Amino acid sequence: MARYQVRSLVPGDFAELMELEQLVFGDEGEPVLGPYYVRLCCEMFADTCFVARCDGRIVGYLLSFVRERQAYCTTLAIHPDFQGTRVLLRLLQAFVGSILDRVDGCWFTVKPDNTEARSLHAMLGAVEIGKRIDFYGPGDQRIVSRIDRSAVRSLATRYARLRLIRNDRTATGEPERPAIRFALAAGETP
Repeated sequence: MARYQVRSLVPGDFAELMELEQLVFGDEGEPVLGPYYVRLCCEMFADTCFVARCDGRIVGYLLSFVRERQAYCTTLAIHPDFQGTRVLLRLLQAFVGSILDRVDGCWFTVKPDNTEARSLHAMLGAVEIGKRIDFYGPGDQRIVSRIDRSAVRSLATRYARLRLIRNDRTATGEPERPAIRFALAAGETP
């Protein structure tokens, strides 16, 4: 049984992230993230960027950042050997828990032919709102989708009901704040 640990990025993750980026995207002929961007995520946006580890190595990552009250989820990558496992779910737990009380919306971009990512975005409550032409360069098209505030709340309710996050109400009557459960339950398989 695999046990996954999910945590925020640290500067020491940089080299391993670049290797996984090459494996997941570059080896498939897709453009890879620049080292400067990955370094910024490791150094400055670590509170909303996460890695999933298994057996001492990074097997997935989610990169995002928050500006004002908007989250921008820029990359989600899972090692080919771990696609179809709970790694995706664990990364989403961490991400949702980190942005719930901070944002009014969450934005995604995706290639039109990436049906898996588009389905994931829709499952999270995102609505496709348009296309961007020449996004990364001439001829590159991306679909832009967004989860609005009500969908973010709905997602939080669903995750809490599934016990993927828990909402703790404080004795002072403060708004509910998410806490994240990372460990797999005893006997849970990937």
